[in-house]
Amino acid sequence: MPSAVGHHWRYRNLVDQARDLLDGRPVRLALGHWLGTVPPVGWWLRSAMSGGQIVEQAVHVLDLARVLVGEVTMVHAVPSEHAGQDGEIDRATAAVIRFAGGAAGLLATSCLLPQQHRVGLEVCAEGIALDVSETRLLIDGRRVIEDDGQAKTRVDREFVNAVQGRQADVRVPYGEALRTHRLALALARSAAEHRPVDLDPDAGRLPAGVGP
Repeated sequence: MPSAVGHHWRYRNLVDQARDLLDGRPVRLALGHWLGTVPPVGWWLRSAMSGGQIVEQAVHVLDLARVLVGEVTMVHAVPSEHAGQDGEIDRATAAVIRFAGGAAGLLATSCLLPQQHRVGLEVCAEGIALDVSETRLLIDGRRVIEDDGQAKTRVDREFVNAVQGRQADVRVPYGEALRTHRLALALARSAAEHRPVDLDPDAGRLPAGVGP
C-alpha cells in the first residue's frame, strides 16, 4: 500500500541545493522559526484538536531540520504564560534541541501576530551559514536563490503517481513522517510537563522490508 505525507518542503528545489552546500560540513547550530498568526479555522486553537502550533505548523520546520541536520536526542520546550481559555494552545514557545550528530538547536514559535512574519530554518556549519525560508535560500547573508514555488505541486503529483502504481518520488513515506511527528510530540510534551524529554534517534524506524 503506497503512503506519502505532505511535508512539501522536501520537494523544494532550495532544499536540494542546501544539502549540496552542506555536503561534508556537519551542521553545528540550527535556528528554527515559525512566527505567524492563527489560521482562520475554529479548531486550531484547541489543543485537543490541533495538537498545538508545534505539532500542526512548526512540524514542517522540524522535518526540514531532520533533513539538513539529522535526528534529535533531546528537547526542552518552555511555553509562555497566556490568559487563554483552558484547553487552548500555547501562543508562544521557545525550545532547546540537541541533535544526535552533536549540533545544538533552537526553535521559536508564536501565533500572536496579525500575519506571517518569519518561517524557516537557519543552519551554521564550518565556513557557511544558510537561511532557508518559504521563498528563498540565503547563503552567508549575501547570495540569494529564489524558490520556484512548485513544491506543493510536486508533492501532490508524486502522491498521485504512487497511488496509480507509477514510478514515484515519494520523499516522506509513513516511517519518515512518523519520526518527524514523534519529534513534534516530544516538544509538545516537554512544554506541557515543563521538563526536558529524551528521544531515541532510532525509535520509530520501520523494520527492513516494511513500508514503501
